[in-house]
Amino acid sequence: MRIVTTESPPPLLLYDQSLPLARRCARGTLGLFGWRCVTVPLPAPKGILILYPHTSNWDFVIGLLYKIGTGLPAWWVGKHTLFRWPMRRLFVKWGGIPIRRDQRSGYVEALLAEFVKHDRMWLAVTPEGTRSRTAYWKSGFYRIAVAGKLPVALAYIDYATRAVGIDTFLTLTGDVELDFARIREFYKDKHGRRPENAGDIRLRE
Repeated sequence: MRIVTTESPPPLLLYDQSLPLARRCARGTLGLFGWRCVTVPLPAPKGILILYPHTSNWDFVIGLLYKIGTGLPAWWVGKHTLFRWPMRRLFVKWGGIPIRRDQRSGYVEALLAEFVKHDRMWLAVTPEGTRSRTAYWKSGFYRIAVAGKLPVALAYIDYATRAVGIDTFLTLTGDVELDFARIREFYKDKHGRRPENAGDIRLRE
């Protein structure tokens, strides 16, 4: 497994006048509330982006502002029932992909097919699957990354340091114990808004 990381990545400039208005506004809003954005160049045009820990509804708002402010080509999966009028067009514009979660079969194949449709796509996943504490992660992201030979970005919203960003990428080996040991090591000092709700970083045995 290859891990790419950087030391002390420079924060994004919050008021770069060369950027489009939407990106400047998103960055400015994060800065106004004391958030520091961290980013490094993506290692590939396509990949999986996991966000941990996910313990609050505010994570979506902060993550969306980060996506807009950095121009991150991030897409996300939502229940198909969310994509109804009048919000469907807006959610799709924000990178939403409607999925029927009650259909167990074909989930990995359906999302791998989405990657074929786009030249640049990083699929954002919250592997805990809930904002409440859970004993294990859902395995979907892992199966997609291995099957599609996609790099994995370790994204975080760290409320302890008010930092939101991506600066580390993994190439999964298929050895679950080895891969998850590296993931646990990275996230050990990252704290959600409600730390007590952070789930265990492991798959169901």
